[in-house]
This record gives sequence, structure tokens and C-alpha cells, in this order.
Amino acid sequence: MAELDLRDPQLYFNRELSWLKFNARVLEEAEDTSNPLLERLKFLAIFSTNLDEFMMIRYAGLKEQVDAGITERTADGMTPAEELEAIAAVLHPMVQRHRQVLGQEVLPALEHRGLKLVGMAELSELERAAVEGFFLGELFPVLTPLAVDRGHPFPRLPNLSFALLIELFDPAWNEPKIAIVQVPSVLPRFFRLPGKGYRFVILEEIIKARVGALFPGLLVEQVYAFRLTRNADIEIAEDEADDLLQVIEDEVRKRRWGDAVRLEVATAMPEHWQEMLRKNLELDPHDVYRIPNFFSVVDFMELAALNLPELRDQPFATRLPTEYRGQSDVFSAIRQQDILLHHPFHAFDAVQQLIDQAADDPQVLAIKQTLYRVGKRSPVVAALARAAGNGKLVTALVELKARFDEENNIIWARELERAGVHVVYGFAGIKTHCKALLIVRREQGEIRRYVHLATGNYNPATSTVYTDFGLLSCDPALAADVSELFNVLTGHSKQDSWRKLWVAPSTMRTEILAAIERETAHARAGTAARIIVKMNALVDPEVIRALYRASQAGVEIDLIVRGVCCLRPGVPGVSDRIRVRSIVGRFLEHSRAAYFYHGGAEKIYLSSADWMPRNLNRRIEAAFPIDDPRLKKKLMQLLDLYLRDNVKARELGADGDYRYVRRRPGQQRLNAQERLIELSARRLAQSGGR
Repeated sequence: MAELDLRDPQLYFNRELSWLKFNARVLEEAEDTSNPLLERLKFLAIFSTNLDEFMMIRYAGLKEQVDAGITERTADGMTPAEELEAIAAVLHPMVQRHRQVLGQEVLPALEHRGLKLVGMAELSELERAAVEGFFLGELFPVLTPLAVDRGHPFPRLPNLSFALLIELFDPAWNEPKIAIVQVPSVLPRFFRLPGKGYRFVILEEIIKARVGALFPGLLVEQVYAFRLTRNADIEIAEDEADDLLQVIEDEVRKRRWGDAVRLEVATAMPEHWQEMLRKNLELDPHDVYRIPNFFSVVDFMELAALNLPELRDQPFATRLPTEYRGQSDVFSAIRQQDILLHHPFHAFDAVQQLIDQAADDPQVLAIKQTLYRVGKRSPVVAALARAAGNGKLVTALVELKARFDEENNIIWARELERAGVHVVYGFAGIKTHCKALLIVRREQGEIRRYVHLATGNYNPATSTVYTDFGLLSCDPALAADVSELFNVLTGHSKQDSWRKLWVAPSTMRTEILAAIERETAHARAGTAARIIVKMNALVDPEVIRALYRASQAGVEIDLIVRGVCCLRPGVPGVSDRIRVRSIVGRFLEHSRAAYFYHGGAEKIYLSSADWMPRNLNRRIEAAFPIDDPRLKKKLMQLLDLYLRDNVKARELGADGDYRYVRRRPGQQRLNAQERLIELSARRLAQSGGR
């Protein structure tokens, strides 16, 4: 029998199409009537946010490749041009489905519960007066009509512009003319009407009703909405950059003006105006999306955030880890034993307390930390600045290239520098994505190092909605590795061997492949072999081929992949023993863990990295082992819980479709995230509410 070619394109799913399937699972959450209404609205907004980023980065990148004449095929055998066509074929009906859920399901249901978007014709006299006051006092002054004719070229609208095309008429003209008015993003999208209840007028409806005020003496014939998306990827010649901070700041400004990649137009807009817009923006026909109702659904997060508890998920209380109980000194708790954190069930306070205590503790000599995405108001940054003010040696690796967080990170970098923190910006051509904190403390005449390593960012806001793991430890070997990792990050160290860490791009790929191969060898020898991996994305072809070989040898493999998965499970003779599931629910599953049976020794690594070429080749990442048997057991229980989820879990088939896991007759309903909330509440009660 001929050996199967594991490079056969039919064994791989396309990355971009797999991502669209992930966003379709987000849309399924909006369709799920068991979710509270404002949570469904939230998922509709998340779908749009995700899609905007996809179009600005991934889709834009494919268009650049096509323009450059690149015809190289991906692992699944598609050229960039073929990918663009395939994306359009999937995405156009998906966008229609998204707007249908919004306009025909969620908004009518919200209206039934007292939250309504009101048309201008429905306003009472009191409401009309309030809208008129808002228009004249706040809206009218910021509106700018932009004529489009021979004397006025088509305006260069910024990225994600939401605008109105106004068709104007004057008897002196031979034909109608047009002007463009941007819907201002500096004002709230929804104007709340006076009185009881939750009644809103959407901003563009106010502009449409009063747009004539911008064109006195002319007749407004028609008003049509459209929205523009541009290429927002940043290209930096870092090797030539004398001041990386300044270069990135300049590039972020340019992001607003990249080439157009998508045009969304109102379904009612006549074909000739659509064509005029498309040609001015130099777009292909499949780049034009006809929208039946609302534009910029991202903004509906304003409504989703309303304080209406009966329409939201039930709140839950986070807690500190059990090991903190009875301890006023975080360092003492860590010295007693390693501590595993699982956010959002463990409060980010567990990390913040450590940083705050280190900032004020006279025994702490130095603090080193990586900062990737920390949010707009960061208590972490405040603590580091305070530590520097207290005379400690503080070093912060601020990754300026964290996409769409560049501006925040530039602000934090400058603030930290002013406070006396030594700020490092990372490497040319490579991102620092690992999440690491090192605290150096003098204890009884000796130096002890404490570390926090994590799968997620030092961001209190996202820690409440993302699931992530963290480890607090003062293990000497692990701390020595982290210390040397910071030497790599801040100096010219070329460390390529580590005691416990797997570090990309130096050793992580090799270690992952070696761990898979060990399981493969065990299976070939007829002994038990098992792999369980939880991650956000599985894309790397070399790693996928290793998993295929492991399956062929008899290794049982379970993959919990939230987003993109290019591995095709269930192929006879190739991936019979590989099962792939995705869990999309209340929390964004962001934690990454890899379990290897390892001949009964059971190895578990947590990591900041997904198994993608960019993570393994072009980022500094760290995977760290969980050695404490007590913590290993906890992690195995968590992974087992995710593998038993039969509510939010979808299984990936060999045909590329995701299907909800079917419950067997009599099988109890199990939502892993709900169960974790219940367990957390129980432990919180047992600890007396701490």
C-alpha cells in the first residue's frame, strides 16, 4: 500500500475560510435564543468587530498579494486570488444572515422588552423638541457636507468611515449632484429620548431627517448610507528605524488612509451610485456588500452595555485563589507552593496584589515585566511607575507592535519613561508576545526571584471576559529561566537552551515536535499515548503533519481549538484518532494548554503561543511547565470538563463543518463555563466571600 502524502492539500483547511467559520460560531451565539437578549446583541457587535479586523488585515493582505502578482499556494492549495473569491462566496450570505438576526430577531425582541430604536416619524412633541435641541446644539456643528463634482474630487474618507451619500437637485442643474456627509464617530451613535424607558433614535436617522439644513436652497432628493474599510496593516522597516516609537506613531496615523478593501452600501442605493463609489475607491465587484439595515453594528455595543440585568447574563463574583486565604503577604503564599490562576474565575486582583506589594516592599530590588495589551486605564502601569518612584530597578518590555493597541502602548511607554522605568521596545521584525513578570527580592541576606507567567495579558478588563491561565512560582530553575528570558528581551543575549521553558523562536517548535514524536514512539511500541491541546488556533503545517503521524501510530488526540483550525480530523488512515472541538460561549476561550501522557509521567505546559507559524517563528513566546502534581490534577480536571461540554461545544467534521455536540439519550446538559462559574461560587461561599 502506497504511503499517504501528508502534504496533500486535501488534508488541510484554508486558514481564512476556517476563520470565517469561527465568526459564524460567534453569530450562532447571537442566534441562540437561550442567551439573554443583550448578550445576543453583544455577539452581533463582536461578529462585526471581528469581521472589521479580518477585512482590514487578512483580506487586505490577500489583496496586496494579488496586486503584487503572487500566485504561491497555501498548504490547502489555494492562491491568494482563489482565496479572495472563496471568501466572498462565503461572506456575502453570512453578512445578510447577520443583519437578518439583528433586524428581524434581536431588535424586535428588545422592543418587546422595552428597548426600542424609534423612527423620527414616531416621536412625540416632547421627544421631537429634544432631538431638535441635540441636532442644533451638538450634531449640526460637527457635520461637514463634502460636494462631489468636477470641481470637488471624491473625498479621501478615513478607515471605517460611515457616511451618507446625499442626492441633491436644483432646477438650474441638468442632473442631480451628490454630496457626502460623514456620520460623526465623536458622538454617541444612539440618542436617548427623554422620559421613562429605553427609547433611542439612531444618529444617522436624525441626520437624514435634518440634512436639508446643510444645503439651504437645494432639494434633498435621496439619502443613502455607505461604509468604507481600508487596509490597516502597519508596515515598518524596523532595521532602518532610528526611533521605533516615532516610526510606529507615524504609521498608526497612516492606518486611517490605507487602500480601500471593502465598501458596504445600502441595498436601496441605485446601481449607478454604487458603481461610482466602487470605481472611485478602486474596488472589485465582490468587495461591495449590500446592507439591508444597519451599518457599523460595532456601535451596538453601546446598547449591549446598558444596565438592564434582566436582559444580561447573571453576574458572578470572582475570587482569590485558595492559597491566598489567610495570607496578608503574597510572597509568603507563593513560597509555600506554586499557585495556578484561572481567570475570570480567579480575580485579576491575585496578580495585581503581587505587583502592588512588590512596588511598595522595601525588600524588593527589581521588577521586570512584559506589557502587550494592558488596556486604557492600567493599574499595572501605575504600580510599575510607583515602584520606580520608590527607587526600585524597574524594566518594562512594551510591545509597540501589538496590533490596534499601538496608541495605548505608546502612551504607556512614555508615561513609564517619565516615571523612571527603563522601557524596552522589543526586537526588529519580531513581536514579544510572552506574558512574564519577574520580581527580585532580598530575603534574610539572600536573593529570591518570584515569577508570574501567563497565557493572557496584564489587562484587568479582559481578564473578566477571557479565560486564561497563570502560574505564580518561586521555583529557582523556572525563575532562572525567566531571568535569562528578560536578558534576551533587553540585551544582546542569544540564549538558546533553557532549564524548563520552551521559548520561541529558539526552542518551542523543536520541543513541541519532540513531545508529539515521543507520544508517537510510545504508540508504535504498543504503550499508552495521549495528547490533549487547548489553543486559539492550529495552523502550522509541520506541527499538523506531526499530529497526523501520531494519529497514524495510534495516539489518541483531542484538540480544543477555539478559532482557526487547518487540520482536517477524521480522515481514514490519517487523522482517525484526532478529534477537534471548538467552544464559543460567554467567555472568550483564550487559555492555552498542552498535555502529553509521556509514558505515565504526564507533562503539561501552559503557553502564550498558538501553534501557528507566526507564533513559533516570528514571536518571542514562552511555554512553561506545571510540575506540582496538585496543579496538574486541577488542569486535567479542567481539560476533561471542556472535553465533556455538550452545550457550547461544536465538533469539526472531516467535511469542514462544525456541528453542536449531540447529547446521548439521558445524558445531562453540561456547559463547561457555567459549571466553572458554579464551582467558583461554591468555593467563594466556602471561603467566606473572599
